[in-house]
Amino acid sequence: MKHLISPLDLSPDELSDLLDLAQEIYSSPEKYSHCCAGKKLATLFYEPSTRTRLSFEAAMLNLGGSVLGFSSADSSSAAKGESVADTIRVMSFYADICAMRHPKEGAPLVASMHASIPVINAGDGGHNHPTQTLTDLLTIKSLKGHLDGLTVGFCGDLKFGRTVHSLIHAMVRYPNTKFVLISPKELQVPAYIKEETLDPLNIPYEETTNLEEALPKLDILYMTRVQKERFFNEEDYIRLKDTFILDKQKMQLAKEDMLVLHPLPRVNEISTDVDDDPRAVYFKQANFGVYVRMALIMTLLGITVD
Repeated sequence: MKHLISPLDLSPDELSDLLDLAQEIYSSPEKYSHCCAGKKLATLFYEPSTRTRLSFEAAMLNLGGSVLGFSSADSSSAAKGESVADTIRVMSFYADICAMRHPKEGAPLVASMHASIPVINAGDGGHNHPTQTLTDLLTIKSLKGHLDGLTVGFCGDLKFGRTVHSLIHAMVRYPNTKFVLISPKELQVPAYIKEETLDPLNIPYEETTNLEEALPKLDILYMTRVQKERFFNEEDYIRLKDTFILDKQKMQLAKEDMLVLHPLPRVNEISTDVDDDPRAVYFKQANFGVYVRMALIMTLLGITVD
């Protein structure tokens, strides 16, 4: 039985097959509309979510399966003190596969150690968000046509941004990838990612506090919000939340074929006047998320369609 806790749980070949399947489902969704009939997905969300939870539910319903679960810790037995291990043991009787979001790093990994069904990490604290990474890769591959040879800029909260951490770990597998890390000094990429991933693999990267100077270099700009829920001090959040705002004027500095991605939700880090720019693909990105989760559910359940 296979789980997805980190984007690196999939080998390059498995990842390529998954993205190919997602593109096939996107092209011919009706072909897959009954392949999970009789199967159940449990969505165990200990933390608020809109896109991730509902896209998982949409994915399973699109495959002909059904969904059960909870959308906050307060509405589960976690409020009574039940452990993640006990919850997943019980859910293994009720469902065929599980997607879990939790504010504590490592909680989905603990669940996978006690589960008798596949567990998907739908985000654990500031650590990993592998299905968002799959969504990002599918978006880039579908719209750029390839995943290698790209200069990727990450902008905003790179310290707590689990989507950033996951995508960096995934993109280093592709040849000639370069990173530009754009953030205030207080929100730089954690040292362990540089020391354990970027430096040992000799991945070229630069750190800067200037978005305008970075823009002309980029093939991909990955914007992120400053996450209020990750801060212990509200004064720090207020001081940093408006550090980088992408607007129509700044977009004039970028390449004509640069893509702007964002995992959403957006607060104010991308001005609405950017939405009509054809390079702004964050809403397409959200749509791709349903198809890649459909492919992932099928893959982990071992379901194929001739």
